[in-house]
Amino acid sequence: MRMSTWIRQHLAALRALLVLTVITGIAYPLVVFAIAQLPGLHDRAEGSLLRQDGKIVGSSLIGQAYTDGKGTALNQYFQTRPSNAAPSDGSIPDGYDATNSSFGNQGPESIVDTIDPDDPKKDKQALLSTVCSRSLAVGRLEGVDGGRPFCTPGAVGAVLSVIGERNAKGTVDSPVRVVSVNEDCRVTKTPFLAFYRGVAVECAKPGEDYSAGQIVPVAGSASVDTPVPSDAVTASASGLDPDISPAYASIQIPRIAKTRGIEQDRVRALVEANTYGRVLGFAGEPRVNVVELNLALDREYPYRG
Repeated sequence: MRMSTWIRQHLAALRALLVLTVITGIAYPLVVFAIAQLPGLHDRAEGSLLRQDGKIVGSSLIGQAYTDGKGTALNQYFQTRPSNAAPSDGSIPDGYDATNSSFGNQGPESIVDTIDPDDPKKDKQALLSTVCSRSLAVGRLEGVDGGRPFCTPGAVGAVLSVIGERNAKGTVDSPVRVVSVNEDCRVTKTPFLAFYRGVAVECAKPGEDYSAGQIVPVAGSASVDTPVPSDAVTASASGLDPDISPAYASIQIPRIAKTRGIEQDRVRALVEANTYGRVLGFAGEPRVNVVELNLALDREYPYRG
């Protein structure tokens, strides 16, 4: 009797295994595959691939870096947002490695750089200094003001370590020493601010610890209405986002038109043709697909340089 019950239980388990294998391992994949072949869905199921002259040149879902491979922007193309998706060996220095989707893992409180005492090339920038340097670079490329609040003219975070006795609120009323923590003395001889509360500001000396001071970001005189939008200086969560904001596309139009020798209105029309609205009419923000836009540029107005 016991053996008979044991056999029945295992036969029932085996039947369940076979039925679920047929449903989830055969029937379900076949149904999904069949649905993916329907008109309007097939291209998406295949990866939203883009073709030029019959060749696959990319995907509308994955961004590409339009640089010379060394980080220098190609003037004839619209530039994407920065990417953290780069292999650690540096073989793809500009990011957009689809096999290495990654994020920077830095937040708003990342404002103090790490200065290596032995080699400036090993310095580690905080998010603030990264944004400052990127904004200045974009401004120079596009011929607009790349200055931002809380950034020094040298494109690092304008952050002070105010050293002195703290009051009950944890702030320093009468500093005895003030250091611009992101301005390396090996590079910067004159800090962005000469005096702070009557105390001369020093540049940072590699290897010294200024964490005991009150960390004070300084807004400066740069306008908050910077022409360089935030997506031009920050990477997406995946590092593979192919889209930029219409504002970022707009400041690139004069450069593209000049480089390709065409009128700005023609470039602007292509930008509008590759601009998408909010998803379902309310989610997200309007966006411009840079990969599709640059392909359209090459089709309509090939670069002759």
